[in-house]
Amino acid sequence: MWLAEQKETLMILKLLFVLSLGFFGRDAQAGLGPVRRILPDFVNGVTLDSTAALADSLDSIASLKAPIVTRIVFDEWVPASFYVDPVSSLYEKSFVMGEILDSSAVKQYTVKQYKARTVEYIKALGANVDLWEVGNEINGEWLGKTSVVVSKMTSAFDAVKNAGLKTALTLYYNPGCWAKPDHEMFLWAQQNIPDRMKQGLDYVWVSYYEDDCNGTQPDWFKVMSRVATLFPNSKVGIGECGTTDPLKKEAFVKKYYTLRPAVPRFVGGFFWWYFKTDMVPKTQPLWAVLSDTI
Repeated sequence: MWLAEQKETLMILKLLFVLSLGFFGRDAQAGLGPVRRILPDFVNGVTLDSTAALADSLDSIASLKAPIVTRIVFDEWVPASFYVDPVSSLYEKSFVMGEILDSSAVKQYTVKQYKARTVEYIKALGANVDLWEVGNEINGEWLGKTSVVVSKMTSAFDAVKNAGLKTALTLYYNPGCWAKPDHEMFLWAQQNIPDRMKQGLDYVWVSYYEDDCNGTQPDWFKVMSRVATLFPNSKVGIGECGTTDPLKKEAFVKKYYTLRPAVPRFVGGFFWWYFKTDMVPKTQPLWAVLSDTI
């Protein structure tokens, strides 16, 4: 009886060990550095644009019916130390994508400041961030002079890669609704993203807001196929979506979170931008819509 119990215990321990390797990744198996979690094969993401009333946000995230990847927006001119505790708490409830800087604030930073911010945030938060968004809506006209934007983007990519961490880039899909033709998403990406990023990015997301683009309904198979071709080693998906129109919100949640274009390496994403406004606390009706949809 004792021997049988010992064998059963050993089998359980072995199973737990194997499961831990699958969850934490190759680094843990080889003993080659810090343990890194592996994001789900299919990503259901939300965006947390504020850490105020964090307990309610954490409850909403943790109560959803599928594992969640939470993009946390790091506000401009806020030191990384401010986010240490919130990110640690969030890391216990979901996977974490850290947005180094929202596109709306990129123009406020010099190249040197953008790189310094990236390094500061990596040092302070790297242990609790699974994926780093090195550029947000990077081809948007409002980010500033293209050559400067590219320098910011590449400096952040290099800093994250040099730290051995995972990188993501978010493009802004603007079919026929760009202000400057050279900022059309595919043209800008082809001309301005260096080959090391085209080959080396772990994830490439596409931000799209119908309300900003005349209600255009993209052919997502064609869009994502082109993105996947341009970034042959990256997982691809929707990086932001949402609407401020209360009459459209439920329909948009259902439409975007059920998108499944038959494109190799399409992994979802979505990252509803208005999660905190629309779905925190979880008693809000739209929270149940999202939970049921995913």
